[in-house]
Amino acid sequence: MNQSANDKEFYCIGCGAKLQSVEENKAGYVPSSVFKRPSSELQNIYCRRCFRLRHYNEVSDVELTDDDFLRMLNDISSKDALIVNVVDIFDFSGTLITGMQRFAGKNPLLIVGNKIDLVPNAVSHGKIRQWLTERMHEVGIRPKDVVLASAKRSESVKQLMNVIERERNGRDVYIVGATNVGKSTLINQIINIATESNDVITTSYFPGTTLGSIEIPLDDGSNIIDTPGIIQHTNLTHFLSGRELKQVIPRREVKPKVYQLNDQQTIFVDGVARFDYISGEGKQPFVFYVSNDLQLHRTKLENADEFYEKQVGKILNPPTEFTAQNFPKLKRHQFTINEPTDIVVSGLGWVSIDHIKTKIAMWAPEGVDVYVRKTMI
Repeated sequence: MNQSANDKEFYCIGCGAKLQSVEENKAGYVPSSVFKRPSSELQNIYCRRCFRLRHYNEVSDVELTDDDFLRMLNDISSKDALIVNVVDIFDFSGTLITGMQRFAGKNPLLIVGNKIDLVPNAVSHGKIRQWLTERMHEVGIRPKDVVLASAKRSESVKQLMNVIERERNGRDVYIVGATNVGKSTLINQIINIATESNDVITTSYFPGTTLGSIEIPLDDGSNIIDTPGIIQHTNLTHFLSGRELKQVIPRREVKPKVYQLNDQQTIFVDGVARFDYISGEGKQPFVFYVSNDLQLHRTKLENADEFYEKQVGKILNPPTEFTAQNFPKLKRHQFTINEPTDIVVSGLGWVSIDHIKTKIAMWAPEGVDVYVRKTMI
């Protein structure tokens, strides 16, 4: 950090975060040039997140450490409030906060399945909502309601705001979620709809944490409180650079890619995942739901290892030729399918399989979750 004399520590006057110029996505980030200013000026500096909030009504997605996130959730559990947990509908299990029902305590919990705009239009929203509710019940979460939303569709945001108003009963509303679930974009839409003033939005910080929350005032004196996001360490996005994220995280409706495979064939999802059809009842379809910006590559299973070694960072990109050397090795996960199933790579997408008695292997970077679930679509 390029600080001024004596390496004195300085803190954001908006949220209380320690100022730093090393990691843009972490608490208290400011450009390194800020630390060249006199100490007297550094006593009254806003971090970039608070600066954007004050001047542009724009909320930035900033990461929180695991310990601080747990402290924040424990603090919230002692409040009388409505808890709104935002999950990525495209990666539900990978973005669900473990133990959310426990942290909510006696407070009502609302689940928001965000990024519904990524799901193919042909799929019924009612079916998706029912599927999401069933998955919640399987992990012991009993929300007051499940709402599907998209920050790109103002009508869905207005619907969400109506549900929040109905369920909060005059209480504060805490919005929580992992990073990259689109929570900040959703909050920005709520701000745009709810207020046109730059001055009414304030920041405050949770006891014992390094980053503050953002408070959006409601008509009755209560607030919608946007909290920092938790990093999901088992999510693929945790291992990618900014350029790679733009390819991997879907930005528009995902177009399913159907491959008719014979056994002993492999599909690479560029260089970030690999799918092997080992054996089954002959030739059958496999449907891939991943970002439209990723390329799929077919090869024989017997050639797959050599193909990956030669082409990762080249044809199989991402990772790029510059990041491939330090990219985690792909780890093999084998499954036998006995009912219609999705094989999910957290942070990437999934493969849908309908045929029973099918043996497959999914490869993902070591440390990234791979799991099975009942088919969503």
